[in-house]
Amino acid sequence: MSRPGPKIPPLSVTDAQRAVLEGWLRRRTTAQALAQRSRIVLECADGHSIMEVSRRLRITPDTVRTWRRRFIERGLDGLCDDPRPGVPRKITDADVERVIVKTLEETPKNATHWSTRSMAAATGMSQSTVSRIWRAFALAPHRSQTFKLSTDPLFIDKVRDVVGLYIDPPEKALVLCVDEKSQIQALDRSQPVLPMVPGVPERRSHDYVRAGTTTLFAAFEVATGKVIGSLHRRHRAAEFKKFLTKLDKEVPADLQVHLILDNYATHKTPDIKKWLLAHPRFHLHFTPTSASWLNLVERWFAELTQKKLKRGVHRSVQALERDIRVWLADWNEHPRPFAWTKTADEILDKVAAHCRRISDSDH
Repeated sequence: MSRPGPKIPPLSVTDAQRAVLEGWLRRRTTAQALAQRSRIVLECADGHSIMEVSRRLRITPDTVRTWRRRFIERGLDGLCDDPRPGVPRKITDADVERVIVKTLEETPKNATHWSTRSMAAATGMSQSTVSRIWRAFALAPHRSQTFKLSTDPLFIDKVRDVVGLYIDPPEKALVLCVDEKSQIQALDRSQPVLPMVPGVPERRSHDYVRAGTTTLFAAFEVATGKVIGSLHRRHRAAEFKKFLTKLDKEVPADLQVHLILDNYATHKTPDIKKWLLAHPRFHLHFTPTSASWLNLVERWFAELTQKKLKRGVHRSVQALERDIRVWLADWNEHPRPFAWTKTADEILDKVAAHCRRISDSDH
């Protein structure tokens, strides 16, 4: 006959303790470990054996015994973790608050923004401590961004109009984002470019020789990402009219054409208005002033600049225009449309929040 094991002390839970334990289980912000310990105690209080609780909760019997014993000995406090050994904390919450407030509300006497060294000197803390606090609260005084709010009185109407064309384009129509990338310079470096080698990046002289400029008129098709482009040496209403004529020839005659444009003067001359009256299938939609970011063709211009123009070397305008035409043809072989994801309401809410921040900072 096997000898009986040690007698397990009974576990009882008061109504107040049960309410706290059940609250820990229901609360979404409760740590998983504390929620599991609460469940162990409640299961044991309902009369289930250690092995049964272990099987129901899929944990080891020793885990059940540990937290059952700690609850009997210390009550609810026994379910919390004991303080861990280590060096006592030297930076208090007040010290952290002092760094944050100083960072957000003050500037150093001899600079426009704080550095980790200047903040450490001002607060008496170490540079690494200041750096850790800034990282924890996502503070970066050395960084800054620029912004420009549109003052267009029809800003809201124009945003809804343009974004509506992106998200819900009309049937039997083509939506084109049109703009000009003017003053594209044909630049030749003053000295030969040194190619990249293992361990050394490509190197180029900081100065260059200008060989002339050209202007690219482009129409980015929202649905497919294809681009209709035209190069001209000048940037006037006459060249824009020629580009409109090219669009009229290349777009199928049975389609309406919606053009998204900025407020540049060449888009609104009497000659352009007369041309539009003669071609009623063309409909112009203007972005708000100082809001060229609404025009998707600007994103395509960024691709052209980054991948072809920024590091290109051209000894003549003809060479520059040839490279642009080749790049444009290659793009149209594998076009990539840009997906517009923000609704007009989301954009306007973000602008309104930015305006409130400006208003609060003025006070």
